[in-house]
Amino acid sequence: MTTEPAPTTRPATPPDDVRALVPAPLPYLLDALPSSLPGVERRAIMPAGFAAGATTCGIKTSGRPDLVVIRTTGAPASAAAVFTTNQVVAAPVQASRANLAITRPEGRGGGTDHFGRAQAIVATSGSANAATGLAGLADQVAITRAVAVHFGVDPLGVLSLSTGVIGTRLPVDKVAVGIANLAAAGLPSTDDGLLAAAEALRTTDAVTKTAATQVDLPGPDGSAVSVTVAGIAKGVGMIHPRMATMLAVVLTDAVVSPATLHGLLSAATVRTWNQLSVDGDTSTNDTVFLLASGASAAAPILPDSAEALTLGSAIEAVARSLARQQAADGEGATTLLTCQVSGARDNLDARAVARAVISSSLVKAAAHGRDPNWGRIAGAAGNARLGEVRLLEMAGLAHADACARAGAPAFVDPDRLRIAIAGQLVYDGPTGGPVAFDRTATRAAMAGPEILVRLDLGLGAGSGEAFGCDLTEQYVVENAEYTT
Repeated sequence: MTTEPAPTTRPATPPDDVRALVPAPLPYLLDALPSSLPGVERRAIMPAGFAAGATTCGIKTSGRPDLVVIRTTGAPASAAAVFTTNQVVAAPVQASRANLAITRPEGRGGGTDHFGRAQAIVATSGSANAATGLAGLADQVAITRAVAVHFGVDPLGVLSLSTGVIGTRLPVDKVAVGIANLAAAGLPSTDDGLLAAAEALRTTDAVTKTAATQVDLPGPDGSAVSVTVAGIAKGVGMIHPRMATMLAVVLTDAVVSPATLHGLLSAATVRTWNQLSVDGDTSTNDTVFLLASGASAAAPILPDSAEALTLGSAIEAVARSLARQQAADGEGATTLLTCQVSGARDNLDARAVARAVISSSLVKAAAHGRDPNWGRIAGAAGNARLGEVRLLEMAGLAHADACARAGAPAFVDPDRLRIAIAGQLVYDGPTGGPVAFDRTATRAAMAGPEILVRLDLGLGAGSGEAFGCDLTEQYVVENAEYTT
């Protein structure tokens, strides 16, 4: 018999602006990377055109909420998604891929371009419904049909999320009753409804993860219209940056086509969720949904327009905040580990180096011990390699260029490399390498809720960042008996 792991208490996530981490007493010779993204509030703000709610249906043995339904209050929303690259693909991912393909505007997209139309999202927590065969897929389809019946939507417009133990089937009858109860009570179009959805997504998460921002876009007459972008997410383990990591839902009331929305989501994912790692394992269920209701009074957004850039920045800001919250809440974590890289040959190299540093078990262990061991950081940087073809294509490379660079090492020259830990320069290649520094003061600076590692490669204008956490004994404890 399996028991659900209890959430643990972890330190609060530090603010999204990492420049606040600069410790005044230490010389800071590598500034934190500047950001042009809009500010984000860590709270649930429901965009116009959506309603959401959550309830307890009996999947979790703890009796905590475990069922979420989010739906549009008007016409079907434009929808885009990124999914796991794991070859063991969970039933909710299979079902959602199929529905997006069917509802995709005719003649557009295909392959790994997942976009279409959606009227609802159903999320269950406590069972992953992964590696459950055709029976598990049938269970997922039955749940989407229950949503369609009780909420009066097209079953092909229902997207699915599931999280929990792999290899367990969903109790369809219990979930169907929960769906009926949510429909009978009515889903609120309120901030509280979205917050309830975020809370019900949690499994071993210690904190609820929400983020929202608002930007001005032009209306049909050119006047400014406020548009909301809000997101919720879960995920603290089995997280590694390959396409999407964990579960997340981002909602906006902007007016934008599915294809344009997918382009904005892909670009944001490359710089945020693809740069997130907790333990090096890519899940079977990883999914990010982005839905646009079109319920604001803003004018339609055209591809590659200034308005698309504005909306894309808002989507990226929400995604970045959620990714940082997920890293900070990593299973067993005591600190958020951020690596920012500048001076790379290009952004691809910079992001690869940042990923390598925050993914290194040795660096993560040193972070836990507040040990300014810059040699581990240098070694991780030197091991950095670019991602697979699909990831490079998401970053904007043409297929031929992506094939040529996939898996290639990021270029790092130790004679040009500079490293700072928690504000202290510890390695300066251009002046000979190791730098004498006050280890006691640096250890003290590493004791906060976030450790900032800064690298400058001295090779070009490329930059990027990645988010992880320290590796602790508690991580082993939490995962050693996860199903027992």
